[in-house]
Formats: sequence, C-alpha cells, structure tokens
Amino acid sequence: MKPHCAMVLAAGYGTRMRPLTEELPKPLLRLGERTLLDHTLDRLAAAGVERVVVNAHWRAERLAEYLAARQGKPEVVLQHEPELLDTGGAVRKALASGALRGEAFYIVNGDAFWLDGPKPALSALGRMFVPEQTDFVLLLHPTVHARGEVGLGDFFLDPLGCVRRRGEREIAPYVFTGVQIASPRAFADAPEGAFSMNLLWDRAIAEQRLRGLVHDGLWFHLSTPQDLAVAEACLRAGVIGESR
Repeated sequence: MKPHCAMVLAAGYGTRMRPLTEELPKPLLRLGERTLLDHTLDRLAAAGVERVVVNAHWRAERLAEYLAARQGKPEVVLQHEPELLDTGGAVRKALASGALRGEAFYIVNGDAFWLDGPKPALSALGRMFVPEQTDFVLLLHPTVHARGEVGLGDFFLDPLGCVRRRGEREIAPYVFTGVQIASPRAFADAPEGAFSMNLLWDRAIAEQRLRGLVHDGLWFHLSTPQDLAVAEACLRAGVIGESR
C-alpha cells in the first residue's frame, strides 16, 4: 500500500512548549535549518504522497502565510478549524470534504520528528497495512530508547503485531511516535464534531484491526523547549543528521 494523501495535525495550542508557541503554532518551530512542518512534508513527499491536509487553529494565520509561501511538493490543503476538533474530528472533517482520498492515508502529528533507520518508516507502514484486515498501523518506538519524557509507555505488541494498551500498573515497552497510517473505513460511522482518535483506536483494538510497527531509527519526543534544545544539540553534533 502506497498512500497518496496524508494529514498533518497542526491545530493544537502547544502549551507545554511555551513561551516558544505564544506567537507561533508548534509545527512552525525550527529544528536545524527547517521547521518541524517542513521536515514532515519533505518526508511525506519522499514517500510518494501527493496531497497533504494540514489543519490549523492556534495562530492559524501564521500557518496559512507559511504554507502559501512554501514551494515544492506535496500539494498542501489548509483546513481551518474555528473550533478545535481534536485528532479524530479533524481527520473526519478532511475525509468528509474529500480532501483525503484513497484506500489509506498517513496521519502525522505536527510535532513528530524522526530519523529513518534501514527501512523508511512511512514505506514500512504502507507495506504492513492490509485494507481487508487493518484499520490503523501505528509507528511505535521502544520506550527506553525514546529521547524526551514519555512516561510509562503506551502499548504492548503480540507476535502478530496486534496492539494492547498499557494497564494502570504496567510499564509498556512501546510509545506512539505520532505517525500512523489509517483506513477511511475506521471513520465511516465516527461521531460528528470533536473527538479523540483514541475512540477509534479502542474499537480497532477490540476488533483486532489495529497493528503496531516498531521504528528501527531514532525518534524525538518534542513536548517542551528543553526537548527541542536536546534535539537541536544532537543535530549540531551530527548525531542524527538532518534528513529530507
């Protein structure tokens, strides 16, 4: 499966990243020579994605200006949200408008930053996605190797790649990276308005239609200014390099 569309979730307030996000949406913060959003759009273009929907709410005018001036692939469609729709509601709106098309599409958090390992992560997600059997494939990263504070992890995986959530007193070996591939089928009877993607994930888990793929490269959790500073220091030191 090689999706030709994607959605970048860029509407949040980025409150933990303040004061850096007081005047800018979080995806427009810079890491290396480019914004977080440019890192993501370039990776999606390299994976063969032709159209990307980017939603906007906080400082939406700054995001609109930036995207209007951006050149090159992929085509970007701005989805303005006067009221926040949360992750699931934003994707449902993009599907209802026809901006997202195809049997599957990528969904990437606007602050996601990763370095590919031996296999490009987006292509690996596409190979694992089987429309007849799968609603979501989440890109996961080993909790102990994550850069940044990620708590007790998010998920367990069985030998077939099926996902189970962490229990209340458990430490999970994998954390969600903010990168996934999804089927329109999963949103067919989703509620209107604002709702979290977790609602659809839980249903897919119950139906064994949610899979996880362990990332074989590096991933940075970018939640606070300190997280961003650590990633920037690694870039300058040549630890991870700047990839396109």
